[in-house]
Amino acid sequence: MYNERGGPAGVGRGGGGGGGGSLKSEIGALDRKRVNDALDKHLEKTSPSASRGLNPKDKDGRLSGPSTSTGRAASDHRDSRSGAAALSKNSKCSDEESETDSEGSDVSGSDGDDTSWISWFCNLRGNEFFCEVDDEYIQDDFNLCGLSGQVPYYDYALDLILDVESSHGDTFTEEQNELIESAAEMLYGLIHVRYILTSKGMAAMLEKYKNYDFGRCPRVYCSGQPCLPVGQSDIPRSSTVKIYCPKCEDVYYPRSKYQGNIDGAYFGTTFPHLFLMTYRNLRPQKAVQNYVPRVFGFKIHKP
Repeated sequence: MYNERGGPAGVGRGGGGGGGGSLKSEIGALDRKRVNDALDKHLEKTSPSASRGLNPKDKDGRLSGPSTSTGRAASDHRDSRSGAAALSKNSKCSDEESETDSEGSDVSGSDGDDTSWISWFCNLRGNEFFCEVDDEYIQDDFNLCGLSGQVPYYDYALDLILDVESSHGDTFTEEQNELIESAAEMLYGLIHVRYILTSKGMAAMLEKYKNYDFGRCPRVYCSGQPCLPVGQSDIPRSSTVKIYCPKCEDVYYPRSKYQGNIDGAYFGTTFPHLFLMTYRNLRPQKAVQNYVPRVFGFKIHKP
């Protein structure tokens, strides 16, 4: 179902089974744009009532098409992740080569056949800001309240995230496969922004913060202060994710162009500030030194 196609985070997936080394993915940014355009068209064509989450009782006959069944889709999906892992291992030759071939590598790490969709997704290049949400959290309907009305193909996307093999005989077209894949990315992001505000979620993000996974502040006088991901809006598709520096209290673009394509609503406007309120010992002293422009050693007069 998902072989030889771009993944939800905008990077192509490898081929299925042991053939991952022979299949090179297309440029991730183009795949991301193509999938997101397809989802935008779907949302424009679908009325608010039609874009509500699918009722499990209504899954039969809700989608139709001449392609593969959902039962085979889950199996092909795991095979594609296995192929992506093989492709990643073959592409690691040197620091320079891995940087040059970054667009051709699907994942930064994978454990093979038993990798869950969540682990696979979080290991995609550009998705380093995401932490892995516990399955128990996702399976609790209370935590997903209101999301079925925001995500098309909600039930299919949720099954994909939880690696649930559908027993239905429905078939999907290629466009519907892409929509379900993109919907799964969107649904996971909306779940993620809630999860990182919980104690478990903050603990997971704390480990990433300590490992500098979110990057450092590019401001010289912040001396490499670790940053935190932040969104400028809580509304999906409003802006991309930024990094917040707790020392100068300003926001910056991520250094990676892949990370710069992630929706800021998947991290929200609250997280970094609640994080620093929770872990007060991590709050740095405010930056007091500022750059002073000079001409021939003299300060420039400000009128």
